[in-house]
Amino acid sequence: MSDFPIIPSRTAMLFFDTLNVYLHPKDPQKRAAVDALGVVPAMQRMLAAARETGITVCYAQADHRPDLRDFSPQIVGLGYDGTVSGPPRLTKSPAAFSGSVEAEIIPELSPRPEDYVIKKHRWSTFFQTHFELSLRTAGIDTIMIAGGSTEVGVASTAYSARDRDFNQIILRDACSSGRPGVNDFFCDHVFPIFARVMTTDEAIAQIDRSSAPH
Repeated sequence: MSDFPIIPSRTAMLFFDTLNVYLHPKDPQKRAAVDALGVVPAMQRMLAAARETGITVCYAQADHRPDLRDFSPQIVGLGYDGTVSGPPRLTKSPAAFSGSVEAEIIPELSPRPEDYVIKKHRWSTFFQTHFELSLRTAGIDTIMIAGGSTEVGVASTAYSARDRDFNQIILRDACSSGRPGVNDFFCDHVFPIFARVMTTDEAIAQIDRSSAPH
């Protein structure tokens, strides 16, 4: 066991934007690419371990109005896929809207009534949500993060968590990016500065089961 074991009562497992639109895309080629990453089975293993050991389970779920009145486009130089296709442009509208099947959490990771579903309107799970309050009142000081995209919402949430003095574990094989090499770059060179980076199986092995509820 590590010098810093994962204490279930003080740990939350956050699944970030694990939505149909991202993990079960309608396009067969995109779906095959997601399946090839293996992130869903990794998250399923982590979810099972969290449920078994009493780790608090949280979901960050993008929540946007269909009429886009809660969306503010910004002037950017790259698309989300990292491609340059001309001069600066406005960001595209959200990929899914509240109430749609695309915006639902995938069935493989279905929330239970006791879980926390954080409806978020920007990248960070903390921004103008009840997430921090829910963690503090539950006595949680460590957040494990899985989901995507790594360089977008996962990173934004991780930076916010760091500035709020939470310990973090980034599950590298349960995080993903649509841009080749980006997940590895963040997990090798960015996240370790302020968090621990582990595979799902490494994290499961670090859970202190002696302190888990029986």
